[in-house]
Amino acid sequence: MPTNWRDETDYDYIEKLDASGLAWECLRRNPDYRAAFPNMTENEAVAWGLRFRSRS
Repeated sequence: MPTNWRDETDYDYIEKLDASGLAWECLRRNPDYRAAFPNMTENEAVAWGLRFRSRS
């Protein structure tokens, strides 16, 4: 995450993100998600909208 939230140049990369990248950027900043992540099960991850490629 950028260190200076007031410096617009720290956020230039957001303009280049696709929909998936922007969704991830928003999700990783969510305090509820961050608190849930360490013990998250796969079912809970799906509830957050996370998708996993099928496992081989």
